[in-house]
Amino acid sequence: MSTTGPGDETDHDVVIVGGGPAGCSAGVFTARHGLDVVVFDRGRSSIQRCAHLENYLGFPTGVDIGTFYELMHAHAEEAGCEIVPNLVESVERAGEGFVVEPQEGECVTAARVVAAARYDGEYLRPLGGDAMFETHEHDGEEHEHFDRSYAESDGTTPIEGLYVASPSEESDRQAIIAAGRGGRVGLAVLRDVRHERGHSEATAERYDWMRRKTELDGEWRDRERWREWLDDELPDDPDVSEERRVELREREVDLLFEAYLTDEEIDARAEAGQRALLEHLDDELVLERAREIETNHQPSEVSP
Repeated sequence: MSTTGPGDETDHDVVIVGGGPAGCSAGVFTARHGLDVVVFDRGRSSIQRCAHLENYLGFPTGVDIGTFYELMHAHAEEAGCEIVPNLVESVERAGEGFVVEPQEGECVTAARVVAAARYDGEYLRPLGGDAMFETHEHDGEEHEHFDRSYAESDGTTPIEGLYVASPSEESDRQAIIAAGRGGRVGLAVLRDVRHERGHSEATAERYDWMRRKTELDGEWRDRERWREWLDDELPDDPDVSEERRVELREREVDLLFEAYLTDEEIDARAEAGQRALLEHLDDELVLERAREIETNHQPSEVSP
């Protein structure tokens, strides 16, 4: 259960409409921070129209769309997202939050909504009306579509709590750019959530960056030193009690220390990451590669 404002409770912190690269990327960044995130994916992301993904960094010879889609969703779920295979019909205001109506099943409420589905954006019309759309003439007929410049570069919009990752002028044509846009929007959501919870400008901008524990040296190994720094950065807000300030500070110190990994943790995560990839590879190809490795490691025969 999430709280959007005084007296307003919602089912989820964030609802993301669209389970393609932009939506899953936004989901990973927000869910990893502990937000309750649901991703609605109708299973018809525009990337499904691609025959083979050739230019997504990290896949030297490209990757088939089925495997890529599985990996995206597996990552989002591992981060903590719930993925719901459903189409969103409409998003409407409810107090300081939103009501999201799916094609099937019951409506859900959310404190924030991220639009990350490239289709026409009609589901957002109840929120912004015609201001969200623009018309153009083609072959003598007028056509209307979502205004891709409606959102700011970080995805924020004139409607508080609504963010747009897609449709977007900058991210609609390449998967890797769409994923970057989704991550940028996810960080904007985190920034706004942390502002709302009492963080200052300095501490609200949260980066998801794991580091080696060996880099944590000198005075910064001491928890008390981080407390001192945060006491200077967290604002003196009369609406935030001292108990709440201490709670924010201690949670932030926990997050800072959790971002530094020992060599053993790094090795364990590397192995876990490679094992997770194996789950999405063709079994016959894995066995073929295993046989090649076994053959290459056979001791050579030595003549008498």
